[in-house]
Amino acid sequence: MPNKPPRICACGHRVAAGVRCPCERKADTERKARHDRQRPNSSARGYNGTWERECKAFLRKNRRCKRCGGAASLVDHITPHRGDTPLFWDRQNWQPLCTNCHSSAKQREERRSSTEDLK
Repeated sequence: MPNKPPRICACGHRVAAGVRCPCERKADTERKARHDRQRPNSSARGYNGTWERECKAFLRKNRRCKRCGGAASLVDHITPHRGDTPLFWDRQNWQPLCTNCHSSAKQREERRSSTEDLK
């Protein structure tokens, strides 16, 4: 099977297929930092002591990750609440996930859906 040829980045560097150019990685880091500066902190988004208590109670009843069946370690919102308080506290919108499933597949899906919303 043939390999993909290298590409030329906008900055002029030759970059192997599937690899981010240093200038692209730097732009990504700067973009994420700008986003984080504008984002409210976790307690301002509703993740406070009450949330911690409710999560622990939910995880005592729902011990298995909804995706892989492993040990669940956190509560995820199925539909992102984006500041909608009733949706945030709606237990029908909660699912138990392990850290790996939440940090990989679920986040990738949310990023994909947010970019589709922009189109």
